[in-house]
Amino acid sequence: MPVSDTVSTPLMPYQLPFPADALAEIVVPDAVPKDERLWVPQAENVWFRPLCLNRSQGYWMNFLRVRRSGILSRHRHPNAVHGWVLKGRWHYLEHDWVAEEGSYIFEPPGETHTLVVPEGVEEMITYFQVNGIMSYVDPWGRPLGYEDVFTTIEMCRSHYASVGLGAEFTNQFIR
Repeated sequence: MPVSDTVSTPLMPYQLPFPADALAEIVVPDAVPKDERLWVPQAENVWFRPLCLNRSQGYWMNFLRVRRSGILSRHRHPNAVHGWVLKGRWHYLEHDWVAEEGSYIFEPPGETHTLVVPEGVEEMITYFQVNGIMSYVDPWGRPLGYEDVFTTIEMCRSHYASVGLGAEFTNQFIR
């Protein structure tokens, strides 16, 4: 039947098949979980909750949760980073702004900064999309380490295996 001969209503879902090679969507219903096992430890009193780990495009999205004040890390991004503060506040030593609950942050490629959670913040949770890598550096830019989507996947697999969820629990976030 030609498309012009079909009847449709505004609430009718799309009627044609999706592309055969399209990836499945990711739905994370408990994105800010109550189950502590879902938070992957990154450092003392620092965890992340994976949302999307995209191997083919080299980015990852997560919630970063910090339950301590002070310097979290000094790092550089060769690609853009997006952030949205859900709880608490933080700032960079290199800038005069403060990212507070509800703030959106765009970090341009080439940015190097030192993330600080100020005194009095009991918990900070920020959504981040990191494109490419995070290169940890000292104050003079000398490399100290890095994270990318592959090291992040490995951290998740190792953690989820250690808490009884199984390394394969990570697969739901990988595209």
